[in-house]
Amino acid sequence: MRVAFVLPLALAALVVAGASFAEAIGDAEKGEKIFNQCSGCHQVGSGAKDRIGPHLNGVFGSKAGDHEGYRYSNSMQRARADGLVWTAQTLDTFIENPKTLVSKTRMSFRGIKNAQERADLLAYLRIYSDDPANIPEAEPTAIGTDHDLDPAILALKGDAEYGAYLSSECLTCHRADGSSDGIPAITQWPEEDFVIAMHAYKRKLRPHPAMQMMAGRLSDDEIAALAAYFKDLD
Repeated sequence: MRVAFVLPLALAALVVAGASFAEAIGDAEKGEKIFNQCSGCHQVGSGAKDRIGPHLNGVFGSKAGDHEGYRYSNSMQRARADGLVWTAQTLDTFIENPKTLVSKTRMSFRGIKNAQERADLLAYLRIYSDDPANIPEAEPTAIGTDHDLDPAILALKGDAEYGAYLSSECLTCHRADGSSDGIPAITQWPEEDFVIAMHAYKRKLRPHPAMQMMAGRLSDDEIAALAAYFKDLD
């Protein structure tokens, strides 16, 4: 059963009047309708409870995987340990493609590709994080403008042999046999997922300092080569 929540009249009036800070992100009234895509798993608003996914009250500015009483996947727990915080930018990236930030998330959702729809949804969710009038357009609510990965990068065909040559630094931590002993496995990943994840580190969306440093040294072609190599590594 889907759960719908009605905007408080005072907040709805702010949105209609165009005077709220939330409007700088998107249209909260439209976002309420878009939330129907999420409401099979999540609730938000007065009386919201955890369902298949955690409730989303107070999500802005919170740490990933930090909702008390909800059992998160190992991948989300690792994201929390790495310091992932839900800002407008990271939420926007996650909603567009959850695997961008948390590769093995249990969240079975294909994502919302339309940027305006994501902005409207975030404007709606932010109402239940705090009074919009009290949240400036800065972290944790400011949206970055450089988080869309160029389709040309995803279209690059990686050289697996070159990837094998580059992989030695990766394999100092990650296991070539695909086992995961405190460090997530990266073997047999789909190439697109690998490339998206590495560029998220490169653009400092994924918050792991060592990975940010390593990804920052790699060119687009080198990331594509590593993706091609690890995709078929037994």
